[in-house]
Amino acid sequence: MPNPKSGTVTMDIAKALEEIKAGKVEYRLDKTNIIHTPIGKASFGSEKLQDNFNALMEAIVKAKPAAAKGQYLKSVTVTATMGPGIKVNPAKIQY
Repeated sequence: MPNPKSGTVTMDIAKALEEIKAGKVEYRLDKTNIIHTPIGKASFGSEKLQDNFNALMEAIVKAKPAAAKGQYLKSVTVTATMGPGIKVNPAKIQY
């Protein structure tokens, strides 16, 4: 359902449409602090998928609270919708 918190209810319709067309994607945590969000489609090239993955990881690291201590990302797994997951070492991610 549309709601103001997710940006789907707004008085500035032109800005909202512009952001959506530009590919704005919001992510949220579930109860166990896991983020599930798409980074692309099968029709995207590998370079585009890499760019999207890096942008997502930058946003996650940038959102890290200042009070958070220790390792912020415990594990990262990339998977297709119905495919097996591929684990990524969070220490080796370059954004």
